[in-house]
Amino acid sequence: MDQNQSGIGQGHSELPVPHRTRILAMLLMGTGLLILGIVVLLILHNSGDSINNQTDFSVTPLKMDFPAPDLQLHDLQSQPVSLVDYRDQVVLVNNWATWCPPCRAEMPTLNDYYQAHRQQNFVMVGIESGESIDEVADFVNKLSLSFIIWLDPNGSALDAFHNNALPSSYVIDPQGTVVLGWTGPISRSQLEKYVTPLFK
Repeated sequence: MDQNQSGIGQGHSELPVPHRTRILAMLLMGTGLLILGIVVLLILHNSGDSINNQTDFSVTPLKMDFPAPDLQLHDLQSQPVSLVDYRDQVVLVNNWATWCPPCRAEMPTLNDYYQAHRQQNFVMVGIESGESIDEVADFVNKLSLSFIIWLDPNGSALDAFHNNALPSSYVIDPQGTVVLGWTGPISRSQLEKYVTPLFK
């Protein structure tokens, strides 16, 4: 009996050793996984920063070389307007729509850029695709946009530039040649890098 009790006692005294080993191993594994998770999060965070810092690469403009189309539309006062009226100036044409999220997102950037350079022989023309004059005017007022807005109920500008994507933007030099084109929203850094030098 004593031997059995002793055996049982010995058995109980020996079980915690592998049990403690398993717990220690699990703790070490958990700690390792936690450290690995932190490292992965840091890498992803840094990668995210790098991607955010390089988002301009996706909207770098294409160099172009063709005569600006002779667009004839109407402004918010229902007056006839034409791109030819802005010859001898640098013109940025932005095709957009009130219902287009990336178009809406880039409006403050475009407006700020225009305000900063409007005295440098520079004109910005936003051509809204398809909405009514009241809808467009309301949108322009809410965002306090100061650059020129034209109405394009039939998509004439999209056809003229052979690009149905919104937003899309084009830079016309003072000689009336389209020299740059973007599809997608434009960052301020891209505008400063590619458009500002044309003012000189």
